[in-house]
Amino acid sequence: MYRRHLSCRGGAPTRYLSVSLLVLALAGCDATPPTPPPTAGAEHDHSAEAAPAARPLETRYVCPMHPQIVRDAPGTCPICGMDLVERALDPLAGRGPEVRLAPGLAQTLGVRTATVERGTLWKYVRTPGRISYDETRLAHLHPRAPGWIEGLSVRALGEPVGAGQELAKLYAPEILSAQVDFLLALAPQPEGVARVRVDQARNILRLLDVPEADIRAIERSGETRQTVPVLAPIDGVVTEMKAREGMYVTAADAMYTIADLSRVWVLVDVFEHQIDWIAPGQGAEIRVPAYPGRSWEGEVDYLYPALDPQTRTLRVRLVFDNPEGLLRPNMFAKVVIYGGPRRDVLKIPAEALIETGTATRVVRALDDGRFAPVEVVAGMRREGEVEILSGLDAGDRVVTSGQFLLDSESSLRAGLDRLSGQTQGGHDHAGH
Repeated sequence: MYRRHLSCRGGAPTRYLSVSLLVLALAGCDATPPTPPPTAGAEHDHSAEAAPAARPLETRYVCPMHPQIVRDAPGTCPICGMDLVERALDPLAGRGPEVRLAPGLAQTLGVRTATVERGTLWKYVRTPGRISYDETRLAHLHPRAPGWIEGLSVRALGEPVGAGQELAKLYAPEILSAQVDFLLALAPQPEGVARVRVDQARNILRLLDVPEADIRAIERSGETRQTVPVLAPIDGVVTEMKAREGMYVTAADAMYTIADLSRVWVLVDVFEHQIDWIAPGQGAEIRVPAYPGRSWEGEVDYLYPALDPQTRTLRVRLVFDNPEGLLRPNMFAKVVIYGGPRRDVLKIPAEALIETGTATRVVRALDDGRFAPVEVVAGMRREGEVEILSGLDAGDRVVTSGQFLLDSESSLRAGLDRLSGQTQGGHDHAGH
């Protein structure tokens, strides 16, 4: 710490100016006249000195889990919801020594203040997202019996298909055998021969994924079919295709994968402190660079159970209707998730906060040009405003410009007081 010694004539004690007060002095303020020497012959009565009286404790209400939450009246903790318990606390706990400025000096130094007020803070999250397929609307097409592909109607990825559209033809000996059994069940049986139930034979064909129209045609014609059609189960586009002309396929082979793009997912990552703002069913909005000026409205669908250990973010899934098919998988999107309002909260301008890494403070403006640093507990921050959970009351005034200079002066005074053994109190710099 740099110090400047000013000796006054007549035996005046040496005074110390801290760095911040030196700045004040350089700002054009008049110097304090030297302190007059003590009257000759005056004797110092040590017996008149008494130890400073202990400050009376005040009753406050503190959260058992979060001791930084202190209230003047009973209530619940805004963080965990537990009931506050009564405690006797030092009224000056969490406050630094007061600093007093002369009239007009605050204006010279550009000190501005704002009033602590109650109001509404809107919770919303801005984050980038990536459009993906809705996995609940994917269809994987496998053959029900091993066989050979003998004709392809859809031959390329990305082709749009409709539900019931023929994609390929399949020859499968097991399906052909089931057709024969079905025709035998339909035919009159000789005397004494057990009749195969027709319904059972028809159901076997259905289980082998033979279309209903083909079953009726076999029943009408009384003839088997060498191949059966492979039909698309849903409307969508072909995203994967392993079927090729003449290929032998089994039940383990996915011949086609079809995605319904009438609804898509948007996957986003949110930071830990924003998780409490998000819940399923909340509204969301996206914009994509491909279509400037357009936006889509959707909602939060699901919050994944685990955080990413590297980025410390949580993945959130949003759903959006896509009737025109303009939202395509793997597009990037600008996402806004609306968490709703938080009403009747204490809030101050975010620029008033002083964050040291171990504590969060503001400089409170008192009467008569006095200022005192106060520790606070900050909550949600949004659009230049911050919620105050503890440390201030509605109507208090906080410094929004010049607070770092005042906080530094208070910290230096606290250090000097500890070295000199003085009690915490106000420091009058009205002459500086």
